Amino acid sequence: MTHHSLCTPPSPKPFKFRPFLSRASKSDPITLDDNDDDSGNLLVEEDDEGVEESDSLDEDGVCIEVMKLEKNSRRIQSSISIDAPLDAIWSILTDYEKLADYIPGLAVSQLLQKGDNYARLLQIGEQNLAFGIKFNAKGIVDCFEKELETLPSGIKREIEFKMIEGDFRLFEGKWSILQSCEESQARVVNTTLTYIVDVKPKRWLPVRLVE
Repeated sequence: MTHHSLCTPPSPKPFKFRPFLSRASKSDPITLDDNDDDSGNLLVEEDDEGVEESDSLDEDGVCIEVMKLEKNSRRIQSSISIDAPLDAIWSILTDYEKLADYIPGLAVSQLLQKGDNYARLLQIGEQNLAFGIKFNAKGIVDCFEKELETLPSGIKREIEFKMIEGDFRLFEGKWSILQSCEESQARVVNTTLTYIVDVKPKRWLPVRLVE
């Protein structure tokens, strides 16, 4: 199991979160197979020896860690400090049809079903690659809103999600909002938003496109 991380010192930011990195270069060890999979897509197999460093995120104040779990699968974790209370961030994350306004690379987020602390979404991710090529991936995602937890140092609330149908064999993880308070004469609120996902694309889609 290998991993790498790119971290910059966290500082409060307005909410504009980037959970994924996307990159394409001539050095990516991707090869094409002459066969097709069951869906008629051209098979893509990846030489998955190690994980190369991603682009710098210094301008975003984001810490990103990419861990190699097995062939063509990753655990991706991102975190950022946000100058906003938990309730405000929670309201944005649960306004599901507007998530594409805040998450770069997410082109569509459509609410298909809503229940108590539950939502089913159609989501489509889109990235512009080299030579004018546009990469798309879509899926049906179930979201489960957890109850507010009270901790000794603050409060926390999470949304767990899992793709039940789409372009991935595995796509599940969670959003976590942790609001902590520093005891002082002026009570200071620090809020950290974390995104973690385990992802394994189908065989025709190389994992490097969603890192």
